[in-house]
Amino acid sequence: MEELSSLLERLRQQRPVAWEQLPDFALYMDQVLSYMDRQVIRFNEEDGLTAAMVNNYTKSGLVPRADGKKYSREHLAYLTVICVLKHVMSTRDMNLLLKEELQGDRTVPDSYAAFCSSVDSALNLTADEMESQPAGQSLADAAIHFALLSYAAGVASSRYVNLLRQQKDAAQEPHAKKSKKELD
Repeated sequence: MEELSSLLERLRQQRPVAWEQLPDFALYMDQVLSYMDRQVIRFNEEDGLTAAMVNNYTKSGLVPRADGKKYSREHLAYLTVICVLKHVMSTRDMNLLLKEELQGDRTVPDSYAAFCSSVDSALNLTADEMESQPAGQSLADAAIHFALLSYAAGVASSRYVNLLRQQKDAAQEPHAKKSKKELD
């Protein structure tokens, strides 16, 4: 089927560009939206990034504020991560993970490179899985198979995020108790 061949080709070839290939000059919102369409695999207009989404991500602290009306390479990296993860993760969970990734000495370029490596691996695994499906398999059976893989990966991801959140809460608990004692 031609549509599945096209999907397989995109899974094998379409990747977010490396940090060094992101534009090193500031972009306006309309340029950002157009650029982001090339950073992720999309098949319809409904799941594209909008100016309202960028503004909401900025207000919620997921994306740094623009410099005036211009967006930098760092903004594009954040938005690429968000455009991929928004399909499988809540804003709250993305916020936790983005903050965790940028703790300590980890820079935005380093975190973005790790993200791109993970995207590459995930897309290749999915393409390999597509190629291993039995010839003549119904679309429904294949869709269920991939939905179940997504389910299993989602369960694992959710558990990792919950464990991370528990670690963060436990680390902040002594500070909260100390502040409460200071108030008493």
